[in-house]
Amino acid sequence: MLFAESTEGRSSRAKQEPRPLLYAAAPAIYALTYPGFVNLFHQFVGDAGNTVQIPNAILAGVTLLLMLSVPAFGFHRALRGLQNPTTPPAFEARARRLAYMVVIAPTMYCMVGVLQILLHSPLPDELTWALVWCLGIAWLAMTPTVGSRAIPSTTPIPSLRVAHGISGLIVLLYVSFHLANHLFALEGQDAHAAVMAVGRKVYRSALVEPILVAAMLFQIASGCMLAWKWSAKPHDFYRTFQVASGFYLSIYILGHMNSVFILARSYFGIETGWDFATGAPNGLIHDAWSIRLIPHYALGVFLVVAHLCSGLRVVMFAHQARATLTNAIFWVGMLLAAMISVTIMLAMCGLRL
Repeated sequence: MLFAESTEGRSSRAKQEPRPLLYAAAPAIYALTYPGFVNLFHQFVGDAGNTVQIPNAILAGVTLLLMLSVPAFGFHRALRGLQNPTTPPAFEARARRLAYMVVIAPTMYCMVGVLQILLHSPLPDELTWALVWCLGIAWLAMTPTVGSRAIPSTTPIPSLRVAHGISGLIVLLYVSFHLANHLFALEGQDAHAAVMAVGRKVYRSALVEPILVAAMLFQIASGCMLAWKWSAKPHDFYRTFQVASGFYLSIYILGHMNSVFILARSYFGIETGWDFATGAPNGLIHDAWSIRLIPHYALGVFLVVAHLCSGLRVVMFAHQARATLTNAIFWVGMLLAAMISVTIMLAMCGLRL
């Protein structure tokens, strides 16, 4: 009798517990909706030359927020975790890493589209996207949910962190100029082109370009290695943000280089100027393909500045700076990153002063 009651109690509790796989895969399942939000935005704004009515403009704004909600949900789950102390560490780590992958959905969707073009794929982007995330969910499902509770190794190599920071300083010189160059677009495309022409004499020179490309590739490789190590365990908001932004920027830079060197220069044989970046002649907003570039660019600009702020925060703490001052500088940097991102996106969408 006692045995029967005990068994019945355990059965009742098991029915009340959420399915760990479904809960852990929720960010990836939500990521499946991302192309739908992109397509829905285009339905509301229409093609170039179409006059967007106020109700449709509002709905388009809502769908843009829904696009951004996908990486936001991934970040939330990476930060919060599964909140189940009985979950095996291996499963918890994979679930967290899958959530981090959802953070990079906007830039990943752009990369999928470019690769589809280069490979002459007959599959729609939406179908390829679904296959990618189904593989991610399958990868999670294949993790043992019982067994060893050993904590995975999560300590990054100190020398790699230092090297990542040093190479980041080289990349920072180019990124600073690149962002400033885009801000000149507020005065018009000609102003942007004039500033870019001056910069290209330096960063496209036979000496500088190979160094810059090598630094970019090292940032991608080292950043992914560091982020992968840290992503195995839960962290506070600041470290989680640093890891998430590192993952995003690694794929963003890789995709950007692929678009510039392979798609534009080799495949299409065109110049990577303002028209290429803004999806001319239709523009970012009215082009059915290029609309995906808005969240891709917006988060890329925001996160590159914010990631630098994360790195600065770590350096300041290493030099015994006060926590209140360090965190205040971080949040001011986040605000500045958001302002720069919004301003550049407005310029790329046609705003002129």
